[in-house]
Amino acid sequence: MRAIVAREAGAPAELAEISVEELPAGDVTVAVSHSSLNYKDALAVTATGRIVRSFPMVCGVDLAGVVEASDSPHFATGDEVIVNGWGLSETHPGGYTQRQRLRSQWLTARPRTLTLAQSMAIGTAGLAAMLCVLALERAGVEPGEAPVLVTGAGGGVGSFAVALLAALGFTVAAATGREELSEQLRALGASEIVARGELDQPARPLGSERWAGAIDSVGGQVLVNVLAQTRYRGAVAACGLAGGAELPATVLPFILRNVSLLGVDSVMCPSADRELAWSRLERDLPPGAIEAIATHEPLERVPELAAQLLAGRIRGRVVIDTA
Repeated sequence: MRAIVAREAGAPAELAEISVEELPAGDVTVAVSHSSLNYKDALAVTATGRIVRSFPMVCGVDLAGVVEASDSPHFATGDEVIVNGWGLSETHPGGYTQRQRLRSQWLTARPRTLTLAQSMAIGTAGLAAMLCVLALERAGVEPGEAPVLVTGAGGGVGSFAVALLAALGFTVAAATGREELSEQLRALGASEIVARGELDQPARPLGSERWAGAIDSVGGQVLVNVLAQTRYRGAVAACGLAGGAELPATVLPFILRNVSLLGVDSVMCPSADRELAWSRLERDLPPGAIEAIATHEPLERVPELAAQLLAGRIRGRVVIDTA
């Protein structure tokens, strides 16, 4: 069967043939129909980031498919399932293949109203966006006069965050470095487009109070400035580092404005939180949003597409058809 495999540290992953005998230990075998392309996938496939922990490694942090064999009492042959995170592509072979063996506790039953392809169009990016929305809700951020900012709005997490927040009644400001995406972001529900240049340069430790809250997938200086511009008792949910892992900030937003910085993780997120997030995605994601955000590509194009994603030439979500 075909797979995208990283063979050694520092070398890009490539399309290869692997055998069933090479599959890892696990109590459920899944015939994989779809995966997706995420920022972490791009880092792993191009060997740009230290994602893969052991070699050889089948890449792909997401997968969806049909249970082919099961020793678990919770899943039977023929069940349609999805997996997001749980160390796939890092410590356990992932979804860029046509068959994978997994631990049953990592599996989530396919959301009832979504197809396998739609589930992967949402994937880790949509799951992370929904977890961020839930974090803001728990922090008390509610629809009101002040907008909620979404950084990296042209990417997968950002696109879903814009659509979800707008559907929930929030006024949404979308920050992007790609002006050509403005029309698409407005179609998803953004009321305001913020140029990335307004946020990615060093500024005062405290700025004007612009945002009731924010969802940030960029990190670095952008996150610093978002925190500095968040209103009193606002909150920022952070789930990415596309702009850097550093945080050259001060404590002033936290101790003078009582701003909360909420870390959001979709890799080892408990199953109960995942199930809640997927149920909310089914309920809150506007009809047509998936089709507006997602495109489909074959498995063999993953290395090429990964390089394009890191170069900023991919918009929205890419579903990988593994068949």
